[in-house]
Amino acid sequence: MSKQYEQLDLIEEVTRNDGSKYFEISNIDQNGIAELAADRGDIKSVKILQVNIARTKPLITYEKYINDNYNLQTLLNEDDWRNPKWVEWDKPKGKILDAYNMVLKANKIG
Repeated sequence: MSKQYEQLDLIEEVTRNDGSKYFEISNIDQNGIAELAADRGDIKSVKILQVNIARTKPLITYEKYINDNYNLQTLLNEDDWRNPKWVEWDKPKGKILDAYNMVLKANKIG
């Protein structure tokens, strides 16, 4: 079965267990995984800040990077919701970090 491409359409604020926070560009499926991770103590909390963000070139650049480099879990897959593995997505310097920052700036976050 081939990997399904996921569109990212929201921005959330994740609070790590040490109290530090970061923003993530995500979607409702990945937010569900984050909520489950919070319930299980892998992170302290997650909060949606913005929904239905515009499909800009920077968003598509970041989205493609995430889809190409991470195995995106889903709550429809029993193994994912039974044994979720919280992964904080890297944002490598250069094109990907620039795209990430442009999406946050366009949505007046950060």
